[in-house]
Amino acid sequence: MAFLKDDLLGRIHERAAKYDSENTFPWEDYEELKEAGYYKAFVPEEYGGHGLTLPEIAKEQTRLAKAAPGTALGINMHQIIVGLGRHMVARGNKKGEQILRGAAAGDLYGFGISEPANDRVLFGSISEARPDGEGGYSFHGTKVFTSLAPAWTKLMTYGQDNESEDGPKSVFAILDREGGGFKILDDWDTLGMRATQSNSTILEGAHADEDAILTRVDPGASLDPVVLGIYGNFEILLAATYAGIGDRAVEVAVETVKKRKSVMNETTYSNDQDIRRIIATAAVEMDGIHAHIDHIATAFENMEDRGFGWLPQLSAVKHRSAEASLFSVQQAVRASGGSSYYNSKELSRLYRDVVAGLFQPSDAESLYAGWANMLLGPIEK
Repeated sequence: MAFLKDDLLGRIHERAAKYDSENTFPWEDYEELKEAGYYKAFVPEEYGGHGLTLPEIAKEQTRLAKAAPGTALGINMHQIIVGLGRHMVARGNKKGEQILRGAAAGDLYGFGISEPANDRVLFGSISEARPDGEGGYSFHGTKVFTSLAPAWTKLMTYGQDNESEDGPKSVFAILDREGGGFKILDDWDTLGMRATQSNSTILEGAHADEDAILTRVDPGASLDPVVLGIYGNFEILLAATYAGIGDRAVEVAVETVKKRKSVMNETTYSNDQDIRRIIATAAVEMDGIHAHIDHIATAFENMEDRGFGWLPQLSAVKHRSAEASLFSVQQAVRASGGSSYYNSKELSRLYRDVVAGLFQPSDAESLYAGWANMLLGPIEK
């Protein structure tokens, strides 16, 4: 049974164009999502949530993205952090409980990981994590693409501790908005995904005490529950979200060609063999990606032991979904004709939104490098 009601998704869909054109945060959407219990949908029942599994929340993210990609991508970051909390607790790191209890109480989690020009992403920060001598840290640096910037109450972030006696450490923490020590820039003027309002965040000493430090780990690829928990939930739920854009593009194309008439053929384009094939190729591509997402989500939920093989496999599902959805939108535009080029048309917005999937981690370059290393070993020098 679906968690988000169709009438709620309908209202969110009706508002999507407005938030895109105004480049504003969809406050109404988040108020309704919170009221519907979506902030805590992914939280286990024993922590006060609704107990959806990873495959189930992935399907909800796909449905929400069909209604409003920007809203879906924003709340996706919250669900990733909730998924991290679930993964930590399942792997024995009890500090994940604070995330679950926070989400159940109404906290909204932002994602402050990405940094300008840092292609190591999770595997080494260029921000500083300065120890306070009591087990806590203050964080200094710039974070980009920090979705939900106007609204988050808690921010997942990390930096590098260069003062540790046992070498540099990546320090992952949860920051509290009320604690201050940061500045949010008004710099989110982008091609698409405008409703995420992923403004850059300058960390100017934002502090997390020892209880809010989730882990300290050597920089680099890691199976630490925090690193893998972020990585796994990020790639799977990002894949699910972008799949919603591809699915919606097919729906819009079908609706359009049933109404669009050919003067030459004196019938609707839905009867044109070439148009029918274009739409069918998009639908077939999307049909394949859903099975992939569900398979990986189920395996990760069950904590299958795949070792470091998890990293390229998780990257692959996000990459396949982003590429399949981009292809689907392109095919929908081909089938729907020149009217889809106008900003007033939904396909125009879907096209702009789906492009973000090309560069969000993991990108194609790191994906194929990871698979090559897994299959062939590192390049010999």
